[in-house]
Amino acid sequence: MTELRVLAPDGVPLTAVDDGGSGPTVLVVHPGGRGPESWDGVARLLTDGFRVVRIRRRIYAPGVRIGRGHSMAVEAADVLAVAESLAADGPVLLVGHSSGAVAALEAALRDPSPFAGVVAYDPPIPTRSLLVGEAGPRARAALDAGDPTEAIRIHSRAITGMPAEAVEQMLKDPRVQALIATHAEAQIVEDEIIDALGLGVDRYGALGLPVTLLQGEQSFPHLHERVADLAAVLPDARVVTLAGQGHGANATAPEALTEEIRRAAKGAFGG
Repeated sequence: MTELRVLAPDGVPLTAVDDGGSGPTVLVVHPGGRGPESWDGVARLLTDGFRVVRIRRRIYAPGVRIGRGHSMAVEAADVLAVAESLAADGPVLLVGHSSGAVAALEAALRDPSPFAGVVAYDPPIPTRSLLVGEAGPRARAALDAGDPTEAIRIHSRAITGMPAEAVEQMLKDPRVQALIATHAEAQIVEDEIIDALGLGVDRYGALGLPVTLLQGEQSFPHLHERVADLAAVLPDARVVTLAGQGHGANATAPEALTEEIRRAAKGAFGG
């Protein structure tokens, strides 16, 4: 495992974990609230047959100060910068999870040339409804007031629809508290830049790459709706449901998730 360094178009240094492995390259864009380490288990399995690289999204870099000018266009440009540095060895399979899947789709739409295909797991694209909507400004106000736990409480209720008691139980988990301490601002920024894309997905009709849309059988219902809306406009889309899984199969079922990525790679790379 080594660290890959690339400059973004705006001059910001980007880093990625290069897990090694031999074969075609798989570039992973991690979900919100966590870093590339959230895909450790899948990466270990994928290196048997692929070179695996996991980008560290700039808003999750240690000690980063997130500017108010951050946008999904910046995220897409970052993904492209890393992909272009890898594409000299052949086209890349781009894999994104949750908000990372939004960044992946936006990158491939902006410039498909470095990619053989895309795998998007539970992308929360604003198709018919915004991701957090009116709850977003309330979460931002809580964050700006110095209460990151309240900001994540609002975020969680808006996205999951979980009962208040369940959210409170989740917030008591020391692991969740640790994530809030380090990543709350990035999570709220993500909500903002996803909703800033606006409603509608017709633009994805121009994306001619093969796209595998993964969804957990137990993922939030709104994510199923968003995946269905995307599948309806993408020219070459395949929807795969991970049986018995939710939004975190990277942790709960890395073998099953890896197998679906391998299937997508076979279609994208041929063979």
